[in-house]
Amino acid sequence: MPERRRMIRSLPRPLRAPRTPADPGFWRSPVRGVRFTALLGVVLLAGLTLLFVTGLLSYAAYNPDLNRVNDKTPGKGWLGFYLFSWPTGPHWLYRLTQGLHVTVGIVLVPVLLAKLWSVIPRLFALPPARSVGHALERISLLLLVGGVLFEFLTGLLNIQLDYVFPGSFYPLHLYGAWVFLAGFVTHVALKLPQAVRVLRNGIPRGEPDTLAAPDPLPATLSRRGALAMVGAGSFLLLVTSAGRSFDGPLRSIALLTPRGGTDPGPGPNAFQINKTAAAIGITPADTGERWRLTVRGPAGEFRFSRAELLAMEQHSAALPIACVEGWSTSDQLWRGVRLFDLAVLAGYPDRPPGVFVESLQRSGSFRKAALRDNQVRDSRSLLALEVNGAPLSPDHGYPARIIVPAAPGVLNTKWVETLTFGEL
Repeated sequence: MPERRRMIRSLPRPLRAPRTPADPGFWRSPVRGVRFTALLGVVLLAGLTLLFVTGLLSYAAYNPDLNRVNDKTPGKGWLGFYLFSWPTGPHWLYRLTQGLHVTVGIVLVPVLLAKLWSVIPRLFALPPARSVGHALERISLLLLVGGVLFEFLTGLLNIQLDYVFPGSFYPLHLYGAWVFLAGFVTHVALKLPQAVRVLRNGIPRGEPDTLAAPDPLPATLSRRGALAMVGAGSFLLLVTSAGRSFDGPLRSIALLTPRGGTDPGPGPNAFQINKTAAAIGITPADTGERWRLTVRGPAGEFRFSRAELLAMEQHSAALPIACVEGWSTSDQLWRGVRLFDLAVLAGYPDRPPGVFVESLQRSGSFRKAALRDNQVRDSRSLLALEVNGAPLSPDHGYPARIIVPAAPGVLNTKWVETLTFGEL
């Protein structure tokens, strides 16, 4: 065999047989190999499993089975079988789960690309199916590769707030996740035993390395060196993105995310936001002296000015803001009227139900949102009027906003206009 390879190399280029991607000799990198691929696969197995679980938790955190305004995937059907009432504790829960989801997703990009590169010869192998088992493997590979590329692409675009894909991010990402899972589970069932065996014992003597190039080029990088490059790429992405979930110096080096960089100015309201009041058309006239909060319930309808709300018993809660794009703030000290107290005033003195919240915002997703009864009853859930000892700024929801422990940022409605208790 070595003599034949040397003879082929010595032939003039025009006399060599033409090569296509289906020809194993087309792929000549000396880095590819079963053990190299198996190691990347085990890393992805852990990372992608974490992404899937935290993604499902993120969807549950919106309480989509509570009200249609919370549900951006109304056609999900049985895919929502696992949904449960999202808790309010610990108060940093959504900050943790969604921060992990986005950060791990970003960090896995070099690993994913390296894994796809390592197995690309198999995508072109002929014949397409040699047996029923092989056909099942190829179908799972198609679902796996297509699904994971779709999920990573839409997720990264969402992090960057670039909504260039057709349709809404929520259903696209949810349905894509289940397509990916079908291929992922099948592929793991077929390949995990082999990967574990190779990592433990190596390739058995006498068996070929089915991913190694039959006619490799001279090595310029070892497989350990290639793994080190992948690890360095992941570490670089970690350093330049994870800080968007922390205040202070770490945020200043999170250069690859929209909520990285410097904090938005000095003062008590100097922490991150997604939308400014001006960007969605909230004017001083909307939030000035004429503004009134409407509270509805069995006891009737009540209207309160900001001064009247400030005259009520005030409570404080230290809570973060955490967004689906993965960014978050540290705990901010909020002060205002408890939602529980407003529910009592509306006619629910014992066990208040959920509340339907409406904003002054007239367009865009989550200008209306529903909160569960456990969220209303939590003593830390506030109609906030102040933050960090100062009145809310217009961009943080002046004259009043919702703040609830462990809830996604979009459910902490800003510029609140109406609270309707019990009608969900």
